[in-house]
Amino acid sequence: MASNPPGRCCTVGVKHEGEAVGEITQVANNPAYVSYPKDKSTANAVLILPDVIGHEFINVQLIADQFAANGYFVVIPDLFRGDPVPLNRPEGFDIMKWLQGPPGHLPDTVDPIIIATIKELREKHGVKKIGAVGYCFGGKYVARFLGATGVEAGATVDVGFTAHPSFVDEAELSAINGPLSIAAAETDSIFPAEKRHKSEEILAKIGKEKKIPYQVFLYSAVEHGFAVRADLTDKRIKYAKEQAFSQAVAWFDEFLKD
Repeated sequence: MASNPPGRCCTVGVKHEGEAVGEITQVANNPAYVSYPKDKSTANAVLILPDVIGHEFINVQLIADQFAANGYFVVIPDLFRGDPVPLNRPEGFDIMKWLQGPPGHLPDTVDPIIIATIKELREKHGVKKIGAVGYCFGGKYVARFLGATGVEAGATVDVGFTAHPSFVDEAELSAINGPLSIAAAETDSIFPAEKRHKSEEILAKIGKEKKIPYQVFLYSAVEHGFAVRADLTDKRIKYAKEQAFSQAVAWFDEFLKD
């Protein structure tokens, strides 16, 4: 694998303060958080594939609103069919059992939600280009829909960004067909140095073969989950969280907008 399966670090963190300005609605007959840019344009969309805390987590909703403030139409689908993991579950919580089910949250149940969402964005909302953002759990699906899975389903995204990805297969990363940006944490048992270096080898190879741009930024003094569940009272961690967001915006501004 290019990253390890999820662990307890994927479920812990700090809830952020703030009031979301978007709304929970239905996209492709599935609950989703939606936030519009000031001009209400839907030409360029950001599809946020969240961590296991899900689309109703205020932290990721605030991030969605930030993308919207930068000119993007933003959608966070409910990938878990109403069964997310509450923040800071007890230490004994078995995330692998939650993933495997029942009801289960593996590609056979998650892929159809993303496929339907992408198709509705393009067909109903007039979206021309889609940038996918994947945090932790969502990182796997950025690779899948920037690559072979999206192609096979006729539901691809155009550009990808992921922060501290989990559960990504090397084959999924090797199959990407569009620009990919990665924000990595210095301390991360899910995406440790050896997995990061392997991912860099894969990206360098496809960069040469397919002429696909990529980047990998490493942030010091932070752990897995920092881009979403960071302790904002720590100045260094807050800086890294904000820089990872800026990294994503700059990437999309370059490769997504006309």
